[in-house]
Amino acid sequence: MDYQLLLFDLDFTLLRSDKTISSYTLSVLKRCREKGILIGFSTSRGNTNIGQLINQVGPDLVICNAGASIYYHNNLIKTVSFSLEESQKIFDRAYSFCGPKVEITCDTLNTLYWNRREDKTEQYGPDAPFDDFKDFKQEVLKICVQTSDEEVAKKLAYGIENCVCMPFSDIPWYKFSPKSATKENAISFLSQYLKIPVEKMAAFGDDFSDIGMLKLCGTGIAVGNAIPQVKKIADFVCDSCDQDGPATWIEKNLFI
Repeated sequence: MDYQLLLFDLDFTLLRSDKTISSYTLSVLKRCREKGILIGFSTSRGNTNIGQLINQVGPDLVICNAGASIYYHNNLIKTVSFSLEESQKIFDRAYSFCGPKVEITCDTLNTLYWNRREDKTEQYGPDAPFDDFKDFKQEVLKICVQTSDEEVAKKLAYGIENCVCMPFSDIPWYKFSPKSATKENAISFLSQYLKIPVEKMAAFGDDFSDIGMLKLCGTGIAVGNAIPQVKKIADFVCDSCDQDGPATWIEKNLFI
C-alpha cells in the first residue's frame, strides 16, 4: 500500500489507555519516516496539551482541537474559532442549563482554561489556569461542557449556526466546536496544501470525532477498542490501543 501520510487520533488510539506511547510504536513510526511517509496527529486535544507527545514523536503535522487548528512542521497554517458572542452564549447557557457547578474547559490557541480551581488531573490540564467564563474575551477554538445529556447539549448549541456538538464516548462531556472545525475538513485542507490525495492517506481512530476522518481517507482503520459506530465504517479493525494496534497494523501491511 503506497501511503504518503498516516494520521493518528491520540487518546485510546495511538496512545495506550494509560496515555503513554510504547517504545515499539515509536520505533514503527521511525521506520515510516525512513520510508518517506509523513506522520500526523489528529486529535481533539488542544496544542498546549500534547507538547510532550510532539517531543516524543516529532510529527510532521498536527491537527488539534478536532480540526480547529492545523500545524505543519510546528508552524500554524490554519485556525477556525468562535466569535466572542458565540462562545459567550455557550458559556452562559452551560451555567443556566447545567447548574452553577458545571465544569467547563475552553481551548484558545495557546492555552487551555478550566473552571475547576483544584484537583486537576496530571494527564489533562494540570496547569490549566482558572477562568469562570463569565466574561471571556479571547478567541475560542473549542469548548467542553460536563454533561452526558444530548438534549441539554442541543440547547447549549441551539440557534448558533457556527456550532456543532459531539459527545465523548469515555467521559460524560460534550464538545462544542465551530461548524467547519472537523478532522475531515482539516484533512481536506491539508490534502490541497500538501498536494497529497486523500486516497494516499490512512487514518486510525476510536471515537465519534474520528468517523468523518476514517471515511474520508483512502484507508480508515479502527482500533479494537473503538466504539461500534467507528468499527462499522472502518475498512479495517486492528488490535486495541493497549496491544499497540496501529503499530502492529502498519508493520504487517506496510513493511512487507
